[in-house]
Amino acid sequence: MIASVRLLPLILAFFSISCLGYDRITGHPFASRSEVIAKNGMVATSQPLATQVALDILKQGGSAVDAAIAANAMLGLVEPTGSGIGGDLFAIVWDAKEEKLVGLNASGRSPRQLTKAVFAERGLHQIPKFGPLPVSVPGAVDGWFALHEKFGKLPMSALLTPSIKYAREGFPVSEVIAYYWQMNYERIGHYDGFAETFLIDGKVPQKGDVFKNPGLAVTYEKIATGGRDAFYKGDIARTIDAYMKSQGGFLSYQDLSSHTSEWVEPVSANYRGYDIWELPPNGQGIAALQILNVLEHYDIEGMGFDSADYIHTFVEAKKLAFEDRAKFYADPDFNEIPVDWLISKEYAAKRQKLIDNERAANRVDAGIYEGDTIYLTVADKEGNMVSLIQSNYRGMGSGMTPPGLGFILQNRGEMFTLEEGHFNEYRPGKRPFHTIIPAFVTRNGKPVMSFGVMGGGTQPQMHAQIIVNILDFGMNLQEAGDAPRILHSGSSSPTGALMIDGGYVSLESGFSEAVQRELMERGHKLQRVVGAFGGYQAIAWDEQKGVYFGASETRKDGQAAGY
Repeated sequence: MIASVRLLPLILAFFSISCLGYDRITGHPFASRSEVIAKNGMVATSQPLATQVALDILKQGGSAVDAAIAANAMLGLVEPTGSGIGGDLFAIVWDAKEEKLVGLNASGRSPRQLTKAVFAERGLHQIPKFGPLPVSVPGAVDGWFALHEKFGKLPMSALLTPSIKYAREGFPVSEVIAYYWQMNYERIGHYDGFAETFLIDGKVPQKGDVFKNPGLAVTYEKIATGGRDAFYKGDIARTIDAYMKSQGGFLSYQDLSSHTSEWVEPVSANYRGYDIWELPPNGQGIAALQILNVLEHYDIEGMGFDSADYIHTFVEAKKLAFEDRAKFYADPDFNEIPVDWLISKEYAAKRQKLIDNERAANRVDAGIYEGDTIYLTVADKEGNMVSLIQSNYRGMGSGMTPPGLGFILQNRGEMFTLEEGHFNEYRPGKRPFHTIIPAFVTRNGKPVMSFGVMGGGTQPQMHAQIIVNILDFGMNLQEAGDAPRILHSGSSSPTGALMIDGGYVSLESGFSEAVQRELMERGHKLQRVVGAFGGYQAIAWDEQKGVYFGASETRKDGQAAGY
């Protein structure tokens, strides 16, 4: 009680000055702390231990990709609620030597023996969220080795050794991760193998509890010495095959052994003189470009951050982009995706005309064409930068926990639809629609910023907001992530759901009551949500000063650090 009384004046003071916008002497009112600035390298991840592991790799002479792999492996241990080698991976890499961006799609495909008839036989009209049926091939490990072969400097054993040690000796669970661990246990804790791997004496780890994962240590050791084939063609694959059969699943040894990642060309749209880069479908990154292309028709800076005009315009632009997302975004191996058309300025000009500046749309149509996740970013002293995102989906994934391996298989297959003729219709050997997206910014062919925001359908909305915060509202790298966010939910979806009522808008604390009332008067439904606004990391390069700026926001347990 005494502590609460002592803190009350500070809390009241913080609230009052935050509302006035004078809470920081630097003039960046939304920033929770200063940006991290360093010359030789920078790391930003959602967990401090992972950041420190990556920083150590950089100091040992490792490349940005080496450090990113080490961080990702560590996050699979310390943040299993959002990542792990049972999931997929996407990355955008700035190759300083070649002075260009390259993209990697390391997402897995659906089991070849699982047909649509199976769902019909079981009376299912949509793919389940958990259990054996939504499991698709985990692509992350192959993604590591594809990246490492092209950009790595240190041996894979050096990159995985820190995580192996932490897995054996244990690490203290951090606060936000402990919260999501409990949430995931309530959803999937009953599946075979979960309790043995992810509980301590039958209980969910709490904040500060030291957790060990000896099974993951052994798995990482096999990968470190045996390469990607140890995962996809060795004992690990055979264990997964046997476990999935025992659970009534379809993911097989053959699915794993035939898996490959794909190098892809990132695509871009220019916003206020900067090129914003995303990966093409089967991911949703181009939705951010579609949103920005529409917003470019408006004087966003003149509207102001805390204004009904800005929020209304953003939400309506998002609705338009997400309607196209629901119709077109899918595996390009099975459909011709009109990416160039969707992200063109001409198409955006036509779509922008559909926005009513005074009234929220309850329903919009897609264009007519003829013809729970982790994000991390690393930069090294050579100028290479990595934007990497990796996830199991729905937090810890499907619940399918093969014995002794230390990880859970993803449930990305849930993102297919069973609707006949849909671009994203389920097919064996097909990659599902994907929500996880890395991003990058260049200007005049030079690197500016590597960034991402984890969190399902939140991601393209927040990618666009980060860019708007920086380029329109003049926020710095840290403030752009900490500023309160706008989230629209209820759009049509690639899984078949349709928006007929306009969905609803959720605003983080920081937007004024007067603005919220005006939004309701324009027909928007406002609804409070908790924990749905994503998790941001970013690194920016200042060529003139020769330094990196790093940011990691307050919604996660994360840390940005450099040297």
